[in-house]
Amino acid sequence: MFYLKFKRFYDFVLALLGLIVLSPLFLVLVVAIKIDSKGPILFKQKRVGKDKTHFNILKFRSMRIDTPKETPTHLLENPDQWITKVVKFLRKTSLDELPQFINILKGDMSFVGPRPALWNQYDLIEERDKYDVHSILPGVTGWAQVNGRDTLLIPDKAKLDGVYIEKISLWTDIKLVIKTFLIVLRKDGVVEGGTGTLEIKDSQLK
Repeated sequence: MFYLKFKRFYDFVLALLGLIVLSPLFLVLVVAIKIDSKGPILFKQKRVGKDKTHFNILKFRSMRIDTPKETPTHLLENPDQWITKVVKFLRKTSLDELPQFINILKGDMSFVGPRPALWNQYDLIEERDKYDVHSILPGVTGWAQVNGRDTLLIPDKAKLDGVYIEKISLWTDIKLVIKTFLIVLRKDGVVEGGTGTLEIKDSQLK
């Protein structure tokens, strides 16, 4: 598919420009993280990529270094206890995701696509297999992210990811990036420690 090749090209260019333009913000966040708690600046976690290959996703560390490893946030008991005070702001605003620009440069991810599952999120991986979701690169944002995010049930997340597979295009990606920006400003759909219980509406599938 020609668009996927073009998509890879603009992903690379925009990620490179983003890292350059946002470098002052990166510096501020690095200082905030170091002041807030001990540990590394970046957090690495094994995720499922295109064709079910594994890669290490990068984030600014927003949890304590003694947090249980390889455990989805929704499976942690009282997840708020593991989130550092100052850097909790990063999760609410999704600024902790910015290092994924590096993942995009490396070819692990795209700006838009299904959010990559943890390697051991077998329920989500199995549901996504029904919609051929693993045939494309995972994204920083996607159809499920702008239609409920953490408030959605896992089967509904996979179904929405499948909608993106069907509608993938430049115009779809532009719309999802704009919607993501608006949702981040409103801090919609962030549920620490849960995948939510809301069911999707027919309008979200169109």
